[in-house]
Amino acid sequence: MAESKSEAKPQKTHKTLSGIELKPFYSSSDLKKDLEKKLGAPGEFPFTRGVYPTMYRGRPWTMRQYAGFGSAKESNARYKMLLEKGQTGLSVAFDLPTQMGYDSDHVMATGEVGKVGVAISSIQDMEILLKDLPLVKISTSMTINSTASILLGFYVAVAKRRGIDPKKLSGTIQNDLLKEYIARGTYIYPPKPSMRVITDIFAYCKDEVPQWNSISISGYHIREAGSTAVQEVAFTLANAITYVQAALDAGLDVDAFAQRLSFFFNVQNDFLEEVAKFRAARRMWAHIMRDRFGAKDPNSMKLRFHSQTAGVSLTAQQPENNIVRVSLQAMAAVLGGTQSLHTNSMDEALGLPTENAATIALRTQQIIANESGVVGTADPLAGSYLVESLTDQIETKSFEYIKRIEDLGGVIKCIESGWIQKEIQNSAYAFQRAIDAKDEIIVGVNNYVDTRPSKMDVLKIKPAIEKEQIQRLKAFKKKRKATVVAKHLQHIQNAANSKTNLMPMIVNAVEDHVTLGEISDALRKVFGLYKETVTL
Repeated sequence: MAESKSEAKPQKTHKTLSGIELKPFYSSSDLKKDLEKKLGAPGEFPFTRGVYPTMYRGRPWTMRQYAGFGSAKESNARYKMLLEKGQTGLSVAFDLPTQMGYDSDHVMATGEVGKVGVAISSIQDMEILLKDLPLVKISTSMTINSTASILLGFYVAVAKRRGIDPKKLSGTIQNDLLKEYIARGTYIYPPKPSMRVITDIFAYCKDEVPQWNSISISGYHIREAGSTAVQEVAFTLANAITYVQAALDAGLDVDAFAQRLSFFFNVQNDFLEEVAKFRAARRMWAHIMRDRFGAKDPNSMKLRFHSQTAGVSLTAQQPENNIVRVSLQAMAAVLGGTQSLHTNSMDEALGLPTENAATIALRTQQIIANESGVVGTADPLAGSYLVESLTDQIETKSFEYIKRIEDLGGVIKCIESGWIQKEIQNSAYAFQRAIDAKDEIIVGVNNYVDTRPSKMDVLKIKPAIEKEQIQRLKAFKKKRKATVVAKHLQHIQNAANSKTNLMPMIVNAVEDHVTLGEISDALRKVFGLYKETVTL
């Protein structure tokens, strides 16, 4: 009897989270002939392999845990704790009223003071927040956008009160309004005046705070909103192109400000795609700055980026599993060449990080830096058939997206029409359908489910925090001279109605105890409010 042949089973298709189909294996035939030219050496154009020649051999990336909650005093204590445990840079989270330009005593701030970040309404709050912190020795990142000019003003004013030359300060303000319209929503003014404030900050920082990154162009929130890795790169770089062009239109020289542009990316679970994403973004930006904008200084062509593990990937179910997710994501960021990194805490799907969870998140970075061995060489995955192929594909697909945006009239028109938002929504919907169908497995959510309740402690903000903050702010306002406050606000409005740079006016105002909400109100009177057009 003849032996029957078993029928070949069809292989399951495997795709990255961006929908790039993966082959069963990769070989040298998948590499481009001009690979060495496209790679270069670390620290050399086109910076595919990293922006510095030695990368982490000299020192590891900046370990910058994002923190801020409740009062300035509580947040200051958390920063000191993290620095004592080995954190190497500060990262400040602000509450919603601060982000939206409202003082803590405003009716719109009711119930939100100190909830998702620290409440900062005045120079007094900023002094408490930064008390005893070594501002010259560490860099400070502030995740703030619509009110970035005011928070930078507070920071500079506090440094000056301590006798610190602002030229010695280093840090970053996010200051990325385009992604707010696209994905996050903490905008105040329409795009045109927002772009004007941003370029004022560029010009001010160039002269007064030259070591400060005047913007952190963020793909993080675009990814959190549901984009793919390809869309994250494309939309982030399209926004960056818009900022650079706005600065050029304002009369700035590209090599005078481009070196202080920084970027902020998400790190998702698709390990190899994430590594390739960072490498592709670096190469793309180098060519954009050199070939499109005519940058001459190699430092103007370097895409330096902060990264944060994906908050949206964290689960309330089996929260201890998040430690593993964050570890994988952090390793992808390091292998992709990040300059600074925040690792999320395992409890962030439940609430703000507890001290214990924040410590474990920081230790994750320290273990990678000190025990894994990956810091010994730059870009250790270079030459991998799969990684190089993915890098090329992400680059090609991202440039295709950028061309589509430009064909549609540019980023601002695509925001106003809702086109970019719709692209992200479609991707988010497709991913959720894949989860519902179990084509994508989320451990503990749609498979390997454990119904036992979590025993994890959750950090809660005390209701008294809001009351104490409001009382302190009202006492602060009573001690001021109303005529001085009014004079500064009029100067700010006059500057907003002209082409005068707003930043010196803002710094002078906060030094004389004008508050964040008052300055924002003055600008609202001139610039108006942005209202999103809803498209179906």
